[in-house]
Amino acid sequence: MKIEIKIDETAKEPRLVIFTDRITEEVERITRLIGETDTGPPVDETASYEGAPGFIAGFSEDRAVLLPTKEIIRVYSSGGKVYAQTKGREFILRLRLYELEGRLCSNGEGFVRISNSEIINLNQAESFDLSLAGTIMVMLKNGDAAYVSRRYVSKIKKVLGI
Repeated sequence: MKIEIKIDETAKEPRLVIFTDRITEEVERITRLIGETDTGPPVDETASYEGAPGFIAGFSEDRAVLLPTKEIIRVYSSGGKVYAQTKGREFILRLRLYELEGRLCSNGEGFVRISNSEIINLNQAESFDLSLAGTIMVMLKNGDAAYVSRRYVSKIKKVLGI
């Protein structure tokens, strides 16, 4: 592994970028170690560098895992914790849902908030059932169903062009 430190007097805060061809145990270990140091402002976990897809740090069994945002099916809160669901796995996130909404929904990757407790990836949606009175049921490609709350129905219809 090569380590390079550049002094930039215009930088307002330190920034760490990891360039790699794949996520290895070493990269996960470094990410976990850096995540454990709480010595400054939060790391922008969804930043994209040089065209690379965005990532969010998810935690499973005391391990930090970099989750490509395109692989996230949905993000939801339950029992005071926030979870990211990918194909076959769930991860705990250390960000609040409103923080994730700001990062995911504004980056053009197809995420949209559907309720006070859930954000879905429209790229992972299979169908929308509009027959329910006052709400919409979203069938996701993994077989799960998500429900758009009444508060967000008009927003979803606008996004879908309905």
